[in-house]
Amino acid sequence: MSDPTPNDFLARTQAAPVNGRPVRKDEFEIGDRGVYVESWLPERRSRRKPLLFVHGELGGSWVFERYLAYFASRGWEGHALNLRNHHWSLTADPAELSFEMFVDDVGSVMDRLGSAVVVVGHGLGGLLAMKAAERHPLSGLVLVASELPGELRLPAHQHEIRDIPELYGRSMIGWETLPERLQRDHRDLSIADILRIQHLMGQKPHESGRARRAMLRGIRVDRRVFAEVPRLVIGAGLDRQVPIESAEQLAEWLDAPYEPFAAHSHYGLVVGEQSHQQVADAIRAFLEANRL
Repeated sequence: MSDPTPNDFLARTQAAPVNGRPVRKDEFEIGDRGVYVESWLPERRSRRKPLLFVHGELGGSWVFERYLAYFASRGWEGHALNLRNHHWSLTADPAELSFEMFVDDVGSVMDRLGSAVVVVGHGLGGLLAMKAAERHPLSGLVLVASELPGELRLPAHQHEIRDIPELYGRSMIGWETLPERLQRDHRDLSIADILRIQHLMGQKPHESGRARRAMLRGIRVDRRVFAEVPRLVIGAGLDRQVPIESAEQLAEWLDAPYEPFAAHSHYGLVVGEQSHQQVADAIRAFLEANRL
């Protein structure tokens, strides 16, 4: 089973959203970087702020497909980027990619969308978003089970750093196992959800070990950047990658509202066919409360 191409995706018939509002699909590319961005747009333009979704390790715009449909059908234009060497973006040598290069990928899309953009980051994507915001203005920030900045992260042991290969795949984050076993740890995901995630993570190692090592060593973030920016932190009680206690710690450090979802897993927060809805509702309430 091969991954769909961007044109295949855009040609598919979109199922009617829950509230029946039509949605258009589009795409654009940051040509000099080879970064492909998937866009879902409301049929009619609105005054709502554009949303930029940033994925984490082994991810891509596919992580946010349900969010894109949810928000576009409610008046928000949504844009989900693919970092270099992820999903539909330009193939690159992952051994040469770094955390800083990924930050630049995020920043280039933020520049394209303008300072009104609200950035939603999941996992490593949350840390990328925080770092990109130091150099690129934004109107709001939502961190969904975000990796912690260096100020909050315990120092990694040297053997942990050494054990990370130049390229890694889904086994590194515990996703190279039987779907039934994964479902026991991710009770908010269906078997269909799990099979889809495993497939889209890819069959071969392709993620940058260099970027992961940088994250474990600690990426420092200037939290003063967010002093006047509406921000929200979300955590998941079943999350084995970013424990819910870490999410709460991040919310306190950023002085941000905190929304815990005790019965959700790391990917259930965004990908779960059923579980994503509650989280999307909470993000929507945050956006509306802050007129974003």
